[in-house]
Amino acid sequence: MNRMKKINIAVDGFSSCGKSTIAKGLAKKLDYTYIDSGAMYRAVALHAIRNGWITETEIDEMSLQQGISDIKIAFKTNNLRHQETYLNGENVEKKIRTLEVANGASRVSAIGFVRKELVRQQQEMGRKKGVVMDGRDIGTVVFPDAELKIFLTALPEVRAKRRFDEMTAKGENLLFEEVLANVKERDERDTTRAESPLYKADDAIELDNSEFTVEEQLQFVVDLLIRLFGDLTNNQINESTTIYD
Repeated sequence: MNRMKKINIAVDGFSSCGKSTIAKGLAKKLDYTYIDSGAMYRAVALHAIRNGWITETEIDEMSLQQGISDIKIAFKTNNLRHQETYLNGENVEKKIRTLEVANGASRVSAIGFVRKELVRQQQEMGRKKGVVMDGRDIGTVVFPDAELKIFLTALPEVRAKRRFDEMTAKGENLLFEEVLANVKERDERDTTRAESPLYKADDAIELDNSEFTVEEQLQFVVDLLIRLFGDLTNNQINESTTIYD
């Protein structure tokens, strides 16, 4: 890949659409850098929860704004080649994947100064190209000039079932109705917030993956890449590889 022109790829869409799975798969096939923007907002939410700045009903925005510059987020690859999220030097990959933190992330992501700081960091990461990033405003705000933009969507019930299965497999005791309500609440918040609301960029390609397997989704995007950017393809992209080692 180093001998070929590199591009930036933006993957946006609703919660629990498998954005990170597709983005990770593409990054691995192309030998690109994967940046999990959602994990960055989750890390901010976790830090705020730990400091008592966010509760079920309100956010202490003044304290969060004063402390935002102290939040240092990094990504490191473990021995299994899986990327993990670090908050101020602490591995918080598992801690940021709870329903409480997910809901908190959706709330703090609507705050202007939080988004401004994280967008600044994300744009710096993508300056040299060769980046795949997923989120809710990557193609519209973070990388408006990304060469390829994908917008994922799926039925709320399908997305809630995916999240429910994922979380119960981790041992969390939840009701499906609770997860479905959370998915719908996040959709409403993400699409109506004043700061960088979720919407499909005009030049984004929409993929409804309600009935797609993970492998079918990845193949769809790989085929799209080959069709649009033939100069990116090499033996690596055509190899039959799994998304995760």
